[in-house]
Formats: sequence, C-alpha cells, structure tokens
Amino acid sequence: MSKDGLNKKVDGLIDKAAGKAKEAAGKATDNRSLEREGKKDQVKGTAKEKTGQAQQNLDSLKNDRR
Repeated sequence: MSKDGLNKKVDGLIDKAAGKAKEAAGKATDNRSLEREGKKDQVKGTAKEKTGQAQQNLDSLKNDRR
C-alpha cells in the first residue's frame, strides 16, 4: 500500500471535516463567505481523497505485476 496515497486520502478527509465545520459555522453565523469556503474545502478534500485512492490502486497493480 502506498504511503503517499494513504497520506493524500487522510489529508482529503481532514480537509472535508474542516470544510464541514466551516460550512456549519458559516450557516450558524449567517456568514455566506465562510459557508462557501467550507464547501470549497470539502470539494478539495474529496479530490485529494480520490487522488490518494487512485494512487493506491496504481501502486497495488504495480505490486501485483511483480
């Protein structure tokens, strides 16, 4: 298993969690800018998570060929 891929997945999960918190804080305080920033962080986190998973899949395929 690729540590780089795993690290990207973990970073993505952290970004998603932080984004959810920002979005909730933005809604609670009626701060639309913070709410949008939270949504943006969630999208960024999802992208990192998917990239990490893809990297792990590629590494797994490479290891299977050996």
